[in-house]
Amino acid sequence: MRKNNNKSRNMDLYKAILTLETVEECKAFFDDLCSITELLAMEQRFEVARLLYNDMIYNDIMQRTGASSAIISRVNRSLLYGAGGYSVVFDRAKEAKDTD
Repeated sequence: MRKNNNKSRNMDLYKAILTLETVEECKAFFDDLCSITELLAMEQRFEVARLLYNDMIYNDIMQRTGASSAIISRVNRSLLYGAGGYSVVFDRAKEAKDTD
């Protein structure tokens, strides 16, 4: 797991995200914060991560998302050796789905 360097990061951004209460609020915030290109890149990486997490193979992910093998590989490294954020989100989403 990667060590966070809080000294060089603006923690106010992450605290602000935690104040959002609905998907609509979150979408509006990110629409204001990011360019469409940045949003599309993040959405694609998140989809790639979700598919990798669910054991889909690279070629199928490339076809489904249009992501390059380099992006898929980078996301896979984050899943395997990153800070664990993807796992937290995917595990919680699974738990929420199981309780529905």
